[in-house]
Amino acid sequence: MEKVFIIAEIGNSHEGSVGLAKRFIKTAADCGADAAKFQTHIFDAESLPNAPTPSYFKDESRKEYFERTAFDLKQYKELKRYTEEECGIEFISSVFSLEAVDLLEHAGVKRHKIPSGEVTNIPLLEKVASIGKPVLLSSGMSTWSELDKAIETLKADGCRDITVLQCSSFYPCPPEKAGLNILTEMKNRYNLAVGFSDHSLGISASIGAVMLGAEVIERHFTLSKEMYGSDAKHSLEPDEFKQLIKEIREIEKIISSKAGKDKLAEELKDMKVTFEKSIVTKNLIPKGTKITLDMIAFKKPGDGIKPDKYKEIIGRIAKLSIAADMKITMEMLA
Repeated sequence: MEKVFIIAEIGNSHEGSVGLAKRFIKTAADCGADAAKFQTHIFDAESLPNAPTPSYFKDESRKEYFERTAFDLKQYKELKRYTEEECGIEFISSVFSLEAVDLLEHAGVKRHKIPSGEVTNIPLLEKVASIGKPVLLSSGMSTWSELDKAIETLKADGCRDITVLQCSSFYPCPPEKAGLNILTEMKNRYNLAVGFSDHSLGISASIGAVMLGAEVIERHFTLSKEMYGSDAKHSLEPDEFKQLIKEIREIEKIISSKAGKDKLAEELKDMKVTFEKSIVTKNLIPKGTKITLDMIAFKKPGDGIKPDKYKEIIGRIAKLSIAADMKITMEMLA
């Protein structure tokens, strides 16, 4: 099994602070993440001034929030440098406009992430595909036909390295709507790498996704669930994120390690003696007695004749008197 690529989704939780963003990145790297992911929102490029504001913006409009938390090119370059050179993981950011693609290209990103709301934005997909870099395509709001068209567009415009992420855009996503079954459908339908963008609470959905073949796991990450913003309360805190990564790495080892049943049994031969049973006498069996089933029992340890050989004992004659609770050997029998 290939190593699962684990993305810490930081989004805009950095509050527009490069220093706080770096703290997020460093903490994610210390937890074992492979990448730190942000969101590149340029409000005037992606929204009309009167576009509806999501309900979770309580004290400011979407425009105010995105403008307050936006980074410029110089800041993106510094964050990418810090992420990759100082923390040793990859810098990624989701694109929400053509201008965001240009900004991140100037920053030098290695791949692009298409968020769920942009799957039907064909001009955006065409632009990203024409660059030729790997693409992560999220699918949280899409129908199969919309996803089909998105993938056809990416392929037609030159993109060959596509990973499709199963995602259900509920915040938080209840277990029954995680849609892990769709991972297998995606793999069969597109013959592409698949992954899982997890909006659930806890880590079980991500673990299940890895068991079903997800090669990428994207999970919202926060320094504290008490932080401002729509994502914090359903994100994983550092200890939880670290546990998720630990579990995934163990699953990789479990899936990749091919065990031989006989070889394992050989390695456990000492335990077999301790826990398996041997054929023993229930009571004293006098010399010359024909052995019957009611004269024998099956007791630990397992270093004598195994119980599966009991029919080879029945009907044999004792060559000598055999004391009670003694392991029977073939040498004792005629």
